[in-house]
Amino acid sequence: MEQITDEVRLREIIADPAAAIRDKERDHVDPVTAEFLARSPFFLLATTGPDGVDVSPRGDPAGCVLVLDEGRSVAFADRKGNRRLDSLRNILHDPRVGMIFLVPGSNDTVRVNGRARIVHRPDFADRLTVQGSTPELAIVVDVDEMYLHCAKAFLRASLWDASTWPAKDQVPSAGKLVKAQYGVPGPSREIDAALGRDALANRY
Repeated sequence: MEQITDEVRLREIIADPAAAIRDKERDHVDPVTAEFLARSPFFLLATTGPDGVDVSPRGDPAGCVLVLDEGRSVAFADRKGNRRLDSLRNILHDPRVGMIFLVPGSNDTVRVNGRARIVHRPDFADRLTVQGSTPELAIVVDVDEMYLHCAKAFLRASLWDASTWPAKDQVPSAGKLVKAQYGVPGPSREIDAALGRDALANRY
């Protein structure tokens, strides 16, 4: 097994991309891409801090990611979570973030890389209100790079093909995972029930 340690060797194995792929980044969200983001109820947020890299799932009803400043920035609410503040603390340390937006049923994704800032009670907070809950904090990301990511990963995974999905009893539940990872006493079904109640009560 050979460990690859430099880009020269890497390019000996993988050829240069086509010019259209190499130069596909844009520095703003155009109106058509804004329509894609408006249909996205879920994205992944990658941040980096003194303790390392973090990737956080973010979900809200479609339309809760706002495109601002004629596409130069995007914004989203900071919702209730576990209060570890991993993403927010990382942003304070290093504002560079990466985001991947998904739309259910679509094999395409949109990637946004930029610099994030945390804002308190922004003037657009009402546009982020869900189920009567208006967030105290929001994250605004100034767009450095935006581009479409191809569908190959989703096609390989057959992600939206329900016939490939495992049965629910074949996937360890959250309660089983918590019990295995942390040695929590008691039946896993009781942990599942407690986590389910918390998710319902503290969603917004």
